[in-house]
Amino acid sequence: MERNKMQMSTYENRSGYAQILRLALPIMIQNLFSAAISSADVIMLNTVGQSAISAASLAVQYTNVLFMVFYGLGSGAAMLCAQYWGKGEVGVIEKVEGIALRFSVFFAFLFALPAATVPELMMTLFTKDAELIGLGAQYLRIVSVSYLCWSISEIYLAVLRSIERVKTSTVLNVSALLLNILLNAVFVFGWIGFPKMGIRGVALATTISRVVQLILCIAVSAVSKDVKIRTKLIFEKNQVLMQDFIRLSLPALGNDISWSVAFSMYSVVMGHLGTDMVAANSLVVVVRNFGTVMCFGIANASSIRVGKELGAGRFDEAEDSARKSMRLTVAAGVLGGILIALISPFVIHYASLTETARGYLKIMLLINTYYIMGAAVNTTLIAGVFRAGGDTRFGFICDTIDMWCYGVPLGFLAAFVWKLPPMVVYFLLCTDEFVKWPWVLKRYKSKKWMKNLIRHEL
Repeated sequence: MERNKMQMSTYENRSGYAQILRLALPIMIQNLFSAAISSADVIMLNTVGQSAISAASLAVQYTNVLFMVFYGLGSGAAMLCAQYWGKGEVGVIEKVEGIALRFSVFFAFLFALPAATVPELMMTLFTKDAELIGLGAQYLRIVSVSYLCWSISEIYLAVLRSIERVKTSTVLNVSALLLNILLNAVFVFGWIGFPKMGIRGVALATTISRVVQLILCIAVSAVSKDVKIRTKLIFEKNQVLMQDFIRLSLPALGNDISWSVAFSMYSVVMGHLGTDMVAANSLVVVVRNFGTVMCFGIANASSIRVGKELGAGRFDEAEDSARKSMRLTVAAGVLGGILIALISPFVIHYASLTETARGYLKIMLLINTYYIMGAAVNTTLIAGVFRAGGDTRFGFICDTIDMWCYGVPLGFLAAFVWKLPPMVVYFLLCTDEFVKWPWVLKRYKSKKWMKNLIRHEL
């Protein structure tokens, strides 16, 4: 009898890991293709020149802030949807989706207007180099057209993931990403009769792929038996759900905006350290994205799994899923660091950079072999486990204090007051994730994040 219990315990333990990985794997594939898009942009722009790479990497910082807005709204909606999915309340999930779309469409217009009308002004936030401002402005003006499509598809895909439709979400994303890569080649290299468009070609490819992605989302919604895109729900009033969404999602949104703007300030610091630093960092970001594919996939999977268990009232299972997610994250962080170390020599060898930029790149890649571990653990806990239980205020406060009271001031002091060498400045910027570890791990152990968010009167 005792032996049977041990065997059953071992089976359940392995099953728990398998369930998390079943959700994480499609998300990893999606993140892998997303990283491939970034690398494709850099590789293709590498043939255009260092200035094109630098301008694109800076212009993308503006778009990344908007992405974090969508991510915050999507994860805010997902934390509610995952718990209601645990109760089987599809109608409530669609209402939450409508509320999230209301906010995302508003922010899409808010970001698109200046990007389309005064992109040069937006670029001056990141650099003073006239050439980079001009090239980046071309990118922003074209890509601004895609923001509305993006605002709808990102929310819908986040909701699909929250109800464990991760394969469908991945297929939709990967299809758009593959199209993006193909169109990048067509417009940058001037294939099939198109002129060579350089950085404008990358922006045009991104815009077209997001339009197509929205069309695919609408097609899937039309045949879906679960959650659909219902535009009428954007205008439907539900006071109880709106209060819950604002109470839970806005701190998550504030967290992601605060973090992304602060991270953009890091680009501001590096942008004023010279074009060599900017060019090296643009390649580092691409390589780091590959290294974090597994980590962030597990973080997303943990949010879905833990949220579903909490919504169903299974607190012990939720805690067990969180613990397993943490173990998988640490393993993924180690593997990600090893991956960066393995591909670094090839990136350094083939990069079309000046000798100074190449020297920066070598050191920056080395720093990132361990930096991703800090990011992986914090992302899994703050954006995964904690959000699954509606504990969004802690992440907002923690990240805001860490980035705005430590990371950003330290970066500006190191670069502009103490005038330290660029690599010392970069090293100091990469300590931000580890500084908050003690508070994040203490919160995890306190179990204060374990909450059921279900409104039974709905």
